[in-house]
Amino acid sequence: MAVKDPFHLAIQVRDIEEARQFYGEFLGCPEGRSSNAWVDFDLYGHQFVCHLNAALKDAAASAHKNPVDGHGVPVPHFGVVLEMDAWQALADKLKAHGVEFEIEPYIRFKGEPGEQATMFFKDPSGNALEFKAFKDRETQLFKKA
Repeated sequence: MAVKDPFHLAIQVRDIEEARQFYGEFLGCPEGRSSNAWVDFDLYGHQFVCHLNAALKDAAASAHKNPVDGHGVPVPHFGVVLEMDAWQALADKLKAHGVEFEIEPYIRFKGEPGEQATMFFKDPSGNALEFKAFKDRETQLFKKA
């Protein structure tokens, strides 16, 4: 997927092979450069890097949550705004594989400006991810009430 201005995001993971299995094999992100301490992935056209932090094996993930539309949204989190069909396919895949959701897939702000499909789940290292979609991404992504 070609993205005009791809972002670069680097996160900490507790195990590089576990990250490869989750992001590469399970989510289907192609792998780029790597070493024994980090690995690059193509996350829907964006440069996404997992850096090893062995200390995470003993540390708990952040428990902070912010209220949004009646749900406790984990902060920090990251993800991608997908097309609706791709979002639904990912939600179906995650459900079929028994992924535990922080927030189950649903439509947020229903009938309001910025209505969106969203879901939250964590990777094996406890990093929170949000994937969302809009019926009309071009007009709704930054729509104000």
